Amino acid sequence: MTRDPFTRRAFMAASAAAIATPAIAQEGTTEFRGSVAGKVRRNASGFRALDWQPYFDNTRNGAILVDISARALHYWNDDQSIYKLYPTSVPMSEDLTRRGHTRVVGKVEGPDWRPTPAMKERNPEWPDYVPPGPDNPLGTHAIYLSWTYYRIHGTHDTRKIGRRSSNGCIGLYNEHISELYDLAKIGTKVLVI
Repeated sequence: MTRDPFTRRAFMAASAAAIATPAIAQEGTTEFRGSVAGKVRRNASGFRALDWQPYFDNTRNGAILVDISARALHYWNDDQSIYKLYPTSVPMSEDLTRRGHTRVVGKVEGPDWRPTPAMKERNPEWPDYVPPGPDNPLGTHAIYLSWTYYRIHGTHDTRKIGRRSSNGCIGLYNEHISELYDLAKIGTKVLVI
């Protein structure tokens, strides 16, 4: 009697290798500022903690760093005793992306929403107004920035987080924006890179 060389054990090993192949193929070399450099895996869970010092002179009144390429938002409070790292949605194209320094100028729990003139031009079928609630694109909370029309806000559509999916704003899961809303103050520094 001859034995079949393709056993259950061989099948399991071949299956595991096939499943792991895409993850191995995603490894690459990426250059970062600071102490983290070298090989990184490119996936949504590959966030890394950052130090505030390369980006801000101080954290007086708190500091928020939004990293568009990493699709991550970093928050430090005044004395750096609180550090938070959140996955985000980011603008869907470079022409909708604004980078640089701004600050928190307002906060609204249960925000309403009106599309900007540019959004209405691109999407004339969109409504002129959406009240607070489950259909509101700003989710449960919105943090208004000194840049006109730009916000850090929640989203009810969790599929958007980790993607280039916004019209310029930075989106967070509703539970994360609720937490950030409580932490951030009017005047908190914001840097979008």
